[in-house]
Amino acid sequence: MPMDLAQLAAQLAIALAGAGLAYQVLALVALRAFFARPLAGERSAPPLSILKPLYGDEPRLGENLASFLAQDYTGPVQMVCGTNSRSDAAVPVAQALIATHPQHDIALHRGPRLPGANGKMGNLAAMMQMVQHDTLVLSDSDMVVGPDYLSRISAALDQPGVGAVSCLYVGRGDAGFWSKLGAVIISLHTMPNMVVGLSTGMAQPCMGSTIALRRDVLDEIGGFASFTDVLADDHAIGAAVRESGLRVDVPPMLLVHAGAEGSAKALWRQHLRWAVTVRDLAGAGHYGSLITHALPLSLLAALVAPPAGGALLLATLAFRLVLGWRVARLSPVRLPLWLLPAADLFAFAVFCGSLIARNVDWRGEALTIQPHGRIASTEARQATPVARDE
Repeated sequence: MPMDLAQLAAQLAIALAGAGLAYQVLALVALRAFFARPLAGERSAPPLSILKPLYGDEPRLGENLASFLAQDYTGPVQMVCGTNSRSDAAVPVAQALIATHPQHDIALHRGPRLPGANGKMGNLAAMMQMVQHDTLVLSDSDMVVGPDYLSRISAALDQPGVGAVSCLYVGRGDAGFWSKLGAVIISLHTMPNMVVGLSTGMAQPCMGSTIALRRDVLDEIGGFASFTDVLADDHAIGAAVRESGLRVDVPPMLLVHAGAEGSAKALWRQHLRWAVTVRDLAGAGHYGSLITHALPLSLLAALVAPPAGGALLLATLAFRLVLGWRVARLSPVRLPLWLLPAADLFAFAVFCGSLIARNVDWRGEALTIQPHGRIASTEARQATPVARDE
């Protein structure tokens, strides 16, 4: 009987490793096809407002925000930055941005946010009172873009039947080793998985990297206030847009996620929150994503089922490196490919942790996961008097 169990374990390990290797081949094919698609041609340049919800200071925050101002877009552009309180550490950064870019239309809203466990959505809902234009581009504070960003986003949103536009991204890592490890996970695991999901129709992502939509569409889905108790706010916005009869377009372009995780603990919390979010959205499909962790699966096969497992390990490592090379050619920033094995093992550990986690952390605030993707904060924030700068 022990021998039978050992043989069964070896066969299972080989099967999983083989499935993981096949998935890597699929990811390579999907990447090539996705980024070979043409971008939508620009037909107009409507006035637009960029919404930047801020929470605390981050490495290179001012530089990241400034990338959204250094655009070749020909239409009027407003940027609205918002914080949850007037004492937020991001306020001086936003004020410095205003002072150093007097030629740009930049507004700063300094709280309070609307109530709800999702502080980002509460912040955005409060910021809307300062928004001037009807085309809105929401983007997280840790994103970096090139000078053609707004032109490409506007063109994608101008397509018939499109209600929102979102963007894929790679990582950069601005806070040392752990943030660079996270950047490799984003670039060589998360992003390719999104491309596979888009290519096969198994995923319909809408990401905080970019959500561009028109004001009337936002009003139709209930505004940002409708999402103040939702964990996966970006996904929920995309789902609401699709339910209204419009589609979410993801153009073949890559933004850059700055990354500010300065420790293993911070990186774990960040990626665990993302993984738990995916688990609650995908349900049983999250367990099926086990095969996306090809390198750890092949390592396990090599340990319990040599020599076949060893051959699978070498083949998988080769395909992972080829995929890394492919992404590196597409990426606007350099990727530390030497971190790939460690990144894959860390991502697998996060996946395992996500199977049992019930609480997540968002920038130091503990959130409890409730049914249907709702969240509740375990630490109530104190509202502060409203203060506005323009």
